[in-house]
Amino acid sequence: MVTYWVKTPQWIKKFFPERMIWDIPVDSEPAVYITFDDGPHPVATPFVLEQLEKYNASATFFCVGNNISLYPEIFANTLAKGHRVGNHTHDHINGWKTTSSRYIKNIERADKYIHSNLFRPPYGRMKYSQIRKIRKKHPSWSIYMWDILSADFDKAITPQECLQNVLANICPGTIIVFHDSDKAYERMKYALPEVLEYCRKQNWRMKALPNGNSKS
Repeated sequence: MVTYWVKTPQWIKKFFPERMIWDIPVDSEPAVYITFDDGPHPVATPFVLEQLEKYNASATFFCVGNNISLYPEIFANTLAKGHRVGNHTHDHINGWKTTSSRYIKNIERADKYIHSNLFRPPYGRMKYSQIRKIRKKHPSWSIYMWDILSADFDKAITPQECLQNVLANICPGTIIVFHDSDKAYERMKYALPEVLEYCRKQNWRMKALPNGNSKS
């Protein structure tokens, strides 16, 4: 049973607090914002980095602290190639199923590795109390959500369907989610190069997310 939206509805974007960012305003230079959750991963992340380099694309990686501790060289290489990183908690925990105090501690444990003012909640699930605590403790942080979910994590869909999830909805300003993870790899490795090629043909830049509250 499908339990997610591929294209985030406008009412969802309006319902949640202003500091939760779902897409980026379009300026004179059309751009899309490709992001990757759950890494680093020993196979998926190097593949992603190679594909991004082919297309002179920048991206944002929302990393799990525990995975950085396992693969520090891959994380360092991601930074060395000029990509942006964000906090995705230390243990990929679900905010709805976690007390606020434990959730914040898990985020801060990850921050010891990541040092970023970008945050994305695993599964997109946070309590309002957790949002308030992040705002209070880290006022410069921005919580990035997404406009398009590729659903590469969903083993019930084909790689081709994963690609169409993106291409049917992509436009300048969209924030797209892929995953550099074992579960998503089969679908992501098919869809990502096609998405990058599509963006190139449209003359859209592929940029990292703005750094925190900055719009640059």
